[in-house]
Amino acid sequence: MILPRMNRPSEDVLVRPRPTRVRYLIVLMLFVASSFSYGDRVMLSIAGIAFSRELHMDAVRLGYLFSGFSWAYVAGQLPAGGLLDRFGSKPVYLASIVCWSVCAALAGFAGFLPATAAFAAIFGLRLLSGLAQSPVFPGNGRIVASWFPTAERGRASAIFNSSQYFSLVLFAPLLGEITDKWGWKACFWCMGAAGLALGWVWQRTIHGVKGHPRINQAEAEHIEQGGGLTSIDVGAGGKQETPRLTLAAVRVLLSNRMLVGIYIGQYCITTLTWFFLTWFPVYLSTARHLSIVKTGVLSAVPALCGMVGGISGGVVSDKLLRAGYSLSFARKAPIVAGMLLSVAMIGCNYTNAQGLVMVLMSLAFFGKGFGALGWTVIADTSPKALIGINGGLFNLFGNVAGITTPIFIGYIVKRTGSFHDALIFVAGMALLAIVAYVWIVGDIERLQLELPMRKARAV
Repeated sequence: MILPRMNRPSEDVLVRPRPTRVRYLIVLMLFVASSFSYGDRVMLSIAGIAFSRELHMDAVRLGYLFSGFSWAYVAGQLPAGGLLDRFGSKPVYLASIVCWSVCAALAGFAGFLPATAAFAAIFGLRLLSGLAQSPVFPGNGRIVASWFPTAERGRASAIFNSSQYFSLVLFAPLLGEITDKWGWKACFWCMGAAGLALGWVWQRTIHGVKGHPRINQAEAEHIEQGGGLTSIDVGAGGKQETPRLTLAAVRVLLSNRMLVGIYIGQYCITTLTWFFLTWFPVYLSTARHLSIVKTGVLSAVPALCGMVGGISGGVVSDKLLRAGYSLSFARKAPIVAGMLLSVAMIGCNYTNAQGLVMVLMSLAFFGKGFGALGWTVIADTSPKALIGINGGLFNLFGNVAGITTPIFIGYIVKRTGSFHDALIFVAGMALLAIVAYVWIVGDIERLQLELPMRKARAV
């Protein structure tokens, strides 16, 4: 008897391989690099408690020193965006890591100078460090736009953005211990050495989507079909095709109401960031009378909540998008909810219980993280040819808060002798962020621009 032939897949049909997940390695690297970048900023606030006494600084001078980083960081945003768009994220970012690490190491040696000269040298090196770090977050936004489809960008951006909280979780207690045992100069030396090691890892890990040695075709197609801008050559070593008239492009970006609202919102949200990065450890030390070691440890508690909030905000936003809500609602809802939670910090003005203070600050930091979706919105809205420049402009406006917040709070504390009004100021900026996103931004969508381009040239 002849048995019927069973229906089987043709041997000519190849089994499609499962997509690799190289993009998760990429966002992990962005998270680590950004954590070190923020760790460099946290270092000054922890070490500043010690050397402000040694160099006889009052609150205003310390505020200006905290802001020194941001003066150059802000000034470097547009040039950094142009460099990223023209030369690629990998080489520009690598140069950034090496330069800020060298600046950190040199700042430690500046401590051997007389007090006035040491202040000037550290301030100058912070300016250089700020300039060196200006490509970091525009580079992050550019890499995420290239490596992640639209429906995954919220989580990806939230992960690297949560580095600002993780940096406090990791570096605040670690640097507090180092300062207590070996002095504040050792903080700068340790961060400098760790940064140079990070540069070596970055060079070996980061590549463009189409040039990564570990990605397969299935993952590349998943990214591209989902809206990832895979044509961006993240690892480019030569000049790429870029807009011919950068200033004209900037004027176009600044004339768009949606983008202006996003820029204003980012300034307000970044005010909260810089309060926690600079004055929060000082607040715990002076207003709550904690030792340097306890300050470092307790600074990490709200930061851990901020990290959880940061990742949660991105996850919730992406889930809302997949559930069928509009892009505008999916991005704005976590921002509004998070900023409302951040207002909880005002409650610290009405209690002397240390435990309740930490609960309120943790809630505020969680809310700040939950609502910090600015880089996701930039990846969603930037014109394809101007992702680096728009990211730089966005970061420029946001980090003006890095200049104003330390100085404003320094004057408030010196004038009033307390942090009462400083907390009201920070909470007020959270409410202003809601105004910007709800009433100014409008619909969130990618801006389409037609700009003359210059062709790539061989190096």
